[in-house]
Amino acid sequence: MIELFNGKGGLIEGCIQRIDRTGLDVVALEDPKLVLPQHTQWNVFAAFGTLKGGRADWLVEKCTELGAQSVTPLLTERSPSISENRVDRLERVILAATKQCQRLHEMVLNPPMKIDGLLPLVSQSKLAFVAIAEATPLVTALSSSRNESSGLIIVGPEGDFTEKEVNKIVEAGATAVGLGPHRLRVETATIALLATLMLCSDSQQMPIP
Repeated sequence: MIELFNGKGGLIEGCIQRIDRTGLDVVALEDPKLVLPQHTQWNVFAAFGTLKGGRADWLVEKCTELGAQSVTPLLTERSPSISENRVDRLERVILAATKQCQRLHEMVLNPPMKIDGLLPLVSQSKLAFVAIAEATPLVTALSSSRNESSGLIIVGPEGDFTEKEVNKIVEAGATAVGLGPHRLRVETATIALLATLMLCSDSQQMPIP
């Protein structure tokens, strides 16, 4: 017995009928079901193009496991590019993580985006957080923010955003938030921010007994 999914919420139960070197045949045992997303839809924009040693793989893998709706490599002055080979590898990492954590809606890896392309999305979003050292603590910012069904998470490169980039993002409408007293790596900051927001979203959506 197996379950098949299409990465878009479609789920069907089936039974393996035959296996050979070219693949396998599965007999469907029921009609397909469509499962709607159950969590707040956070979209991650992180400048991880220059990360080395598998750190970018780890970032997108954990974003997949935590339930991010999408991840977009952010191109900044201090992280200006990401190789095409890296993008192909990240797609494979996302697919493997999707299957491993039994996620029905596959996380989208968007094409790399420059800061100027991000600004209209920030302006249109009802909720956007940008991780900035020494800014208002995230938990404090959450206590005064609206409960929205979707939002943006923005994390800069190693060496952080330039002052000009920060000003552009904040002026577009993002809320600057801090993640504690220590300087964090790009992937650590991304996962800390996403995990906190996902847990808060889940707690707000849980029914009261």
